[in-house]
Amino acid sequence: MTDSTPKNIRRTIRQLCLIVVGMCCFVVALVPLYDLFCEVTGLNGKTGGPYVFDPAATTPDTSRLVKVNFITNTNAGMTWEFRPEKGAVRVHPGELREVNFYVKNTSDRVMVGQAIPSLTPGAAASYFHKTECFCFNNQVLQPGEEMAMPMRFIVGRELPKNVQSINLSYALFDVTDAMGDVGVTGG
Repeated sequence: MTDSTPKNIRRTIRQLCLIVVGMCCFVVALVPLYDLFCEVTGLNGKTGGPYVFDPAATTPDTSRLVKVNFITNTNAGMTWEFRPEKGAVRVHPGELREVNFYVKNTSDRVMVGQAIPSLTPGAAASYFHKTECFCFNNQVLQPGEEMAMPMRFIVGRELPKNVQSINLSYALFDVTDAMGDVGVTGG
């Protein structure tokens, strides 16, 4: 052994401590970094919760139309049929619109579904407001039951003029097992 061995051990311990601190900082920063990545790329556009619309305070911008496309899919293991009434609608920013989504439980058991929305481009997410949406609550369907589920929305007048099309996508998940027996007896 030489005299430099204790120095080498201290230096290695110091480097390992710095690596651990760096890893902890990375873990803490991961969620904000992911949100930033989604905002920049337009992936996983999050829509907000319920929005209160005051028609007296807003007049539609009739000088332009924005196309809103509706896309639905079901997660693996979700046997329900799920589709929008219309594939797309054209709206004036500031105008309240309603569209229906149809769902049918094709299984032979009571199931609970939860729809998760995603919106692109991400820059439009803060201008897309839902006043009513089936995605705010779990949906319980009996075997063979079908239902029309309304969604009311407003595209804000402040939407940047370069955004002419918005894609609203819903992924429907089977959350029956996560719910246990709660709410699975009703329709």
